[in-house]
Amino acid sequence: MTTMNRLVLWLVTALLAALTAATAKAQSDAPAQLPVLRIGFQKSAVNLVILKQQGALEKRFPATRVQWIEFPAGPQLLEALAVGSLEIGLTGDSPPVFAQAAGKDLRYVGAEPPKPRSSAILVKEDSPIRSLADLKGRKIALQKGSSAHYLTVRAVAKAGLAWSDITPIYLPPSDARAAFERGAVDAWAIWDPFYAATEIDVKPRVLATGEGLSGNNSFYLASTAFTQNHPQALAAIFEELTRADAYVQSHRKESAQLIADFSGLSLATVHRFIERRPKSPTGPLPAALVADQQRVADAFLELGLIPRPVRVSEIVWQPAAAKLAQQSTNPAKASP
Repeated sequence: MTTMNRLVLWLVTALLAALTAATAKAQSDAPAQLPVLRIGFQKSAVNLVILKQQGALEKRFPATRVQWIEFPAGPQLLEALAVGSLEIGLTGDSPPVFAQAAGKDLRYVGAEPPKPRSSAILVKEDSPIRSLADLKGRKIALQKGSSAHYLTVRAVAKAGLAWSDITPIYLPPSDARAAFERGAVDAWAIWDPFYAATEIDVKPRVLATGEGLSGNNSFYLASTAFTQNHPQALAAIFEELTRADAYVQSHRKESAQLIADFSGLSLATVHRFIERRPKSPTGPLPAALVADQQRVADAFLELGLIPRPVRVSEIVWQPAAAKLAQQSTNPAKASP
């Protein structure tokens, strides 16, 4: 082999090696593939419903099969998340506390601002119950482990009563409404849109809303694996959720129609619960909201309603920490 041929062979070999290295680096820098995105939601999840109806996530993730799975309440949704049947879901404040206390694998990844006016304790119009103190000795319907559970805990405490002074009747929303209407319970703690629908159809009296009692906070939760493998997807989802909220704020009529078309709720009901819903952009949990959620956990522990203490901050996803972890496994990417 001549010197020229050896040089050509060396150059070709070097070029192939460089191309192989570049390809490997590009693959390591690229986001992990997301073949399926299963989203758990409830009828109260306004921004998610808007995204579903507009097909926004399907457009944002064209190579991903997006599935929407509806749940009657947060506890059922988080159970599905814990067993790997979902990638992400939205619940109220109490379900994550019960799930964490049970050792479920989940992470708080995002939140919406408080919505205290969107939950309430209802009584019949002719009920003798006139104050929270009048709940003593009464049966109160609520979904166990839901935001309504914490609302009831706070209401009982504010009234100066012990938890043992009431009889909680644990029922999902549809069964609770039936029990409420036929008089099998004395009061019902519930959230929108079930609250709005009952206001319009049954015309109950509102004994108390969450104002001064509970922020009725909403949290997005995901599995640990999803936060580790798809942080870019989470960021994109939050962008779309915030865009959806801006659409709801500026297009109330159109948004109400989209939600009614999906949910089967009357337009009057949808307008009612949208009206009392504040602007709700989505983002990582601020420290104040983590502290508020810790108060929820501590209240349930004090009453013996969860089996062990939990530290909420331990399962709050930190996007900056996730980015640093990625960079530590790929030093080349960390350099400017």
